[in-house]
Amino acid sequence: MTTVVQPSVAEQSEAEALYRFQTEAPDTVRAALAMTATRIGGGVVLSMRDDTTRFWSKALGFGISAPVTAQLVADVCDFYRAAGTPQATFQIAPAFLPEDWAEIRAREGIVRGSSWAKLVCATDEAVARADASDVPPDGIRVAPLEPQRALEWGTVMMRAFGTPVEHYAEMGAATVHRPGWHAFAAWLDGELVGTGTLCVRGDTAQLFAGAVLPHARGRGGQTALLAARARAARELGCRVLVAETGAEQPGTHNSSLHNMLRLGFEVAYERPNWTWNLEPGVS
Repeated sequence: MTTVVQPSVAEQSEAEALYRFQTEAPDTVRAALAMTATRIGGGVVLSMRDDTTRFWSKALGFGISAPVTAQLVADVCDFYRAAGTPQATFQIAPAFLPEDWAEIRAREGIVRGSSWAKLVCATDEAVARADASDVPPDGIRVAPLEPQRALEWGTVMMRAFGTPVEHYAEMGAATVHRPGWHAFAAWLDGELVGTGTLCVRGDTAQLFAGAVLPHARGRGGQTALLAARARAARELGCRVLVAETGAEQPGTHNSSLHNMLRLGFEVAYERPNWTWNLEPGVS
């Protein structure tokens, strides 16, 4: 089954969810991580100057309401320079890259990094496949998160992704209490071992933060988290699911990607990550 989703819809879904994820973090967290954000050329530009992971400073959602131009890219880079951001990533759908992209990125010192796969799925298809599955999770139980366990949930999220917990866990936990976000947890023998949430925007549901702690992997927990969110999205009237994960390179295997493919997701396109550095030549 082919799910037709325009790149503009898929890109806006991710961009707006990520914008909310960061800008709605508690003020104490934003201050501790030196977080700032703006909107330029219809896209979102997010800076986390003191992010040791160098993951969260991103510019995305471009090419939808205005074309990607040399001036737009320069404006984004100027924002990062003013913020003192050490490193940032441009994430632009291939369909929206301009013909002179090579010249633009050479001028700004932007280099190509790894690629992500943008995945989409009709909500009904994901639910139908989940319902038809005859392989139940091995000891894993998935349920909506109780709000009072938000910080524990945020902590597990960051641990599962292998990132620092201090401040970052609070950033994740804040979404539990925000409208439009719907958090789910995976449990193993009474221990919270997995997280997943979805951010609803119109009839599109953005899947976000799906991860399971290493000792609980291989039991079907991530697939169960996907299925639970797909069912919730259908109940909320969402027609389309959108998600991202790392694109496989030769000789590599991404379990998250294959879990989504089995549930009916399709790779709409692969999107390179383009890295900008405050100090050219520094990676």
